[in-house]
Amino acid sequence: MVHSTDSKGNFGQMMDCPMLISTIISSAARHHPQCQIVSKSGEGDIHRYSTQDLQLRAKKLAQSLQKLNLQQGSRVATLAWNGYRHLEIYYGVSGSGLVCHTINPRLFSDQIAYIIQHAQDEVVFFDMSFLSLIETLAPLCPSVKYWVCLIHPSHQPQSSLTLLNYEEFIAAENGQYEWPLLDERSASSLCYTSGTTGNPKGALYSHRSTVMHSYATALPDSLCLSAMDIIMPVVPMFHVNAWGLPYSALVVGAQLVFPGSKLDGQSLYELIESEKVTLSAGVPTVWAGVLQHMKTHDLRFTNFKRVLIGGSACPPAMMQTFAQYGVEVIHAWGMTELSPIGTVARLRATDVYKTAVEQEKILQKQGRVIFGVDMKIVDDQHQELPHDGVAFGDLYVRGPWVIDQYYKALDHALVGGWFPTGDVANIDAEGNMQITDRSKDVIKSGGEWISSIDIENIASGHPEVMMAACIAIAHPKWDERPLLVIEKKPNHQLSDQELKAQLLKYFEGKIAKWWTPDDVVFVEKIPLTATGKMQKLKLREQFKDYQLPTI
Repeated sequence: MVHSTDSKGNFGQMMDCPMLISTIISSAARHHPQCQIVSKSGEGDIHRYSTQDLQLRAKKLAQSLQKLNLQQGSRVATLAWNGYRHLEIYYGVSGSGLVCHTINPRLFSDQIAYIIQHAQDEVVFFDMSFLSLIETLAPLCPSVKYWVCLIHPSHQPQSSLTLLNYEEFIAAENGQYEWPLLDERSASSLCYTSGTTGNPKGALYSHRSTVMHSYATALPDSLCLSAMDIIMPVVPMFHVNAWGLPYSALVVGAQLVFPGSKLDGQSLYELIESEKVTLSAGVPTVWAGVLQHMKTHDLRFTNFKRVLIGGSACPPAMMQTFAQYGVEVIHAWGMTELSPIGTVARLRATDVYKTAVEQEKILQKQGRVIFGVDMKIVDDQHQELPHDGVAFGDLYVRGPWVIDQYYKALDHALVGGWFPTGDVANIDAEGNMQITDRSKDVIKSGGEWISSIDIENIASGHPEVMMAACIAIAHPKWDERPLLVIEKKPNHQLSDQELKAQLLKYFEGKIAKWWTPDDVVFVEKIPLTATGKMQKLKLREQFKDYQLPTI
């Protein structure tokens, strides 16, 4: 690195140490050597080892990849669940100067093939549960030279493809490898978002942005991570790098627990209890299954204290249920383009003197920015709106872990130096931000906006509602009106008509009367996106010809 010799004292005289992902694993192995990483493996057992073991195997992987003659910046992809081998790829690939490209296996195969070819991935590591998908993808992905199976050789089945085995791939190496001294602005990892129009778009992160995001998310007023924590990322490692937890956990020396492919309520609850997990993270739909399992079997938590919920708004009823179990919900907001965390809902010292109801309202918002992120709301003319908790507009953000442009895009993604998130929000005088809708989901009735999220949050509080989605239906007089789509809990007692009558009455006094949905419909399952969010586009298509009752 270049060091300044400025004699006038214009520059500080501090070490110029680049912020690299390899420094995270090196620090963890050196200063937290016995910190445990626990995984439910693809072989079906519980695997345990230390951060020292992790670094040794990540270095062996780096040596093996070096022999493939890949160039710095070459993309190496994964189609894998949360586990120790996937973690080794995170560090071995990025640490060696390659780009770790995590792919969501829940996408349609043609979308995955498009993503692989757009990224020009040369190596793909995959879990055995995706073998049939790999056999479908291989003919469609000529850029891929090597398909590597993440399993012990004794568990690898026969395939028509020529496959490498991960354990055999790294076995011949000794781990005597020095992490290269890279430019901290070098590309480190690549995630594609399906939350955009058209084909998925790539967000290419740098070492610098990843390390800074890890620092910021560990702060007390952020996720408050420490070496006292045992952290279980339920959010998949293919979903925006598990919200950065595989990095930030090692930054602070926290233990990690990986659940593998079993994300049902019973499996997650049992792992939380057996491994004494203190903090976990995932989307609301996952936690609905855990809470339902606990209610059915009259269970409690022992060590579990905090749960990070994002991806979509956490229903207030879910926050209240967790509180009854002694678990604090940390409500956060972000997106792939933000690496992903931008805001976290936390109380201030002055909030201590507010009533419990007032505190709940603050914590139900998406929260304040973590240091490094700036945000504002603007109107249709891109003019900034006041932070008064009343005005709402398009949410714009900027910061050192916010993208400048999409991968291989010719134009910038920014508007006047700010990234338009596609969310509609308000910000109060104390800086608390609340998402009121996605710009594509907002309901415009008689020239006024209705927040579908507010309606969904209220409906989700009914004891017989598993999930609620509010969508816009065309209306001859009001342009659009809200339709409430309900998925009932498995043990529901009420008929559709009885629950519909209760729900319509349920809104009284909670929202403006004209916000009340014009009708309620019931579906067996509300469709979800590949990241566990409600797929409102599909619902709008399903009910596009629905005739609302005449009022």
